[in-house]
Amino acid sequence: MRGKPHEGGLNKLNEIKSHSDKPPKSREWEEGMPSHENIIYACFGGLSNTGITAALASLEVVKELGLDKVCIGCLAGVSTSVPQVLGKTKVAKKVITVDGCPRECSRMVIEQAGFPIAKSIVLVRDIGMKKKALHEDIGKDLKQVMEYISEEDIRRAKELIIKTITEG
Repeated sequence: MRGKPHEGGLNKLNEIKSHSDKPPKSREWEEGMPSHENIIYACFGGLSNTGITAALASLEVVKELGLDKVCIGCLAGVSTSVPQVLGKTKVAKKVITVDGCPRECSRMVIEQAGFPIAKSIVLVRDIGMKKKALHEDIGKDLKQVMEYISEEDIRRAKELIIKTITEG
């Protein structure tokens, strides 16, 4: 006979909680505190290969250049006016938007929030990427998600983003 789902895990978690103090409170970012030098606002749209590529290329840039040089900003935080997100964006040397397709959702969110954009990158325009809506293959020949993504497109997008960050 099976017990309640996750019964052992919950008991262990409650035991750990009862033996520990409250977790240390993380200090929220405030103006005047160190921040990332540049911020990328990237499309993370998983509905097409271009959105996924914009996200993966942006992550690769952060891995290569480091978090002190660049981070990926929170588009939802911008559109909902989260003070820390707006503050970090305000103090960034460069704000770069990376969109997969011509809808340019990232660029529009940042512009509507009133931030100047150092460069708007659109993968279909700037590296000649072809957009593939992933729903088109549902019920036909649906592949694993990474089969729709080109390593070459990720590399080319990453190089363009890095060039934007490191130039003048």
